[in-house]
Amino acid sequence: MKTDCNQSEFELQGIDGKSIVIKKDGAAISSDGGLILLSLIESKYRIISRLAGAFHDLRNQKLITHTLITILSQRIFGLCQGYEDINDHDDWRLDPLLAIACGKIPDDDGLAGKSTLNRLELGATPTTAKSRYKNIRYDDPVLRKLLVELFLDTFPCGTRGPREIVIDVDSTDDPLHGNQEGRYFHGYYDEYCYLPLYLFVGEFPLWAELRTADIDPAEGVVPALEEIVGEIRKRWKRTRIILRGDSGFNRPDILDWCESQDRVFYVIGLPKNKRLIRAVNGSIRQAAMLFKQTGTSCRIFRDIRYKTKKTWEKTRRVVAKAEHLSEGANPRFIVTNLDIKSWGARKLYEDLYCARGNMENRIKEQKLFMFADRLSSHTIRANQLRLWFSTFAFLFTIFLRNQKVDDPTLPSAQASTIRLKLLKVAARVSVSVRRVVIHIPEAFPYWETWLGIRERLLI
Repeated sequence: MKTDCNQSEFELQGIDGKSIVIKKDGAAISSDGGLILLSLIESKYRIISRLAGAFHDLRNQKLITHTLITILSQRIFGLCQGYEDINDHDDWRLDPLLAIACGKIPDDDGLAGKSTLNRLELGATPTTAKSRYKNIRYDDPVLRKLLVELFLDTFPCGTRGPREIVIDVDSTDDPLHGNQEGRYFHGYYDEYCYLPLYLFVGEFPLWAELRTADIDPAEGVVPALEEIVGEIRKRWKRTRIILRGDSGFNRPDILDWCESQDRVFYVIGLPKNKRLIRAVNGSIRQAAMLFKQTGTSCRIFRDIRYKTKKTWEKTRRVVAKAEHLSEGANPRFIVTNLDIKSWGARKLYEDLYCARGNMENRIKEQKLFMFADRLSSHTIRANQLRLWFSTFAFLFTIFLRNQKVDDPTLPSAQASTIRLKLLKVAARVSVSVRRVVIHIPEAFPYWETWLGIRERLLI
């Protein structure tokens, strides 16, 4: 029996004598009703419109069908809706609601296919930008700066800004998918991968830089801080900035740079060694005695002054955690230039330093649900663009999550939950001479949340 690869219907077991037939013939029906919310986010925050300002479209505008803003919207909305690859767009481009979200009236031709989107992602350099198929290029500095600007714009214009912000720094692994440019094996991750550098404030990404895996994890942090802090200082002169990171970012140049800046501080992990353990040996023994008496883990915090033998030019404040667990002693150390009066040892470690775990969750969320690890292009430049697309798509989730509506589950919802509950909803589109009507099912359980988000975005 020959299988029809283009089969458009099939039958299920019937109910009460009636047959059930599934047909793929809903031309004006979409499974992505949440595109309406994404278009409202775009209208208020202009994420994609401003992103387009970082590109130079050298195509002949008289000969093109799909504008730059349209294909950027299509690609980023696709990531938000769960379409991780441009191959998905060969069918999804016919979605009537996608056309509306991208500012077009639905038609039979649809939006851009995978070939057009692929040419966008090739990330042409200035020297190849006038070739026939690589004539859209982007400016790296503009894109990098845009993430910081979008963060600053979340605060009312003209305000002094927050009293204090904490910038988290971390890196992660993005596995490679073949013989790609910059292919190196990373011993810690036990795979061929890239090593992106991220900087966040809370859940908001400020920096997403793709790097090869043959470098120090802290490479590029100081240049990133120079750009980020420079942009912040243009608006907020007196905001206190705290850099937070694990021991992989304990490098003299990072500590020295922070100390050379006005109102810039750091809380960074410090690898343990024999000298450090010797300095708090009494506290470690005391924690062991308390554990023996109580049977529960015990922590004792100490403030010490410490200077490395070779890498540090001066003595710095180090906070030690002398902890004893059922597995044995577990001493940990962090270095900081925050004063002891404002930040005692326990408060500094437990309330400030340990909170950096939230950034790790945000990186995982972006990788899993916004496909930040889907970097399968050959060149590093094209994959950097894919990483940025994922990051800007993630912003839509952040802005949706932070709308203050009468839904207690929304502020803590992950991107996958937001997609499932708010974005992946059936919708029927009807177009007449005078209006376009989008029909949402009466049984949709999150309609009130939709209405609340709409009201917030119109403020």
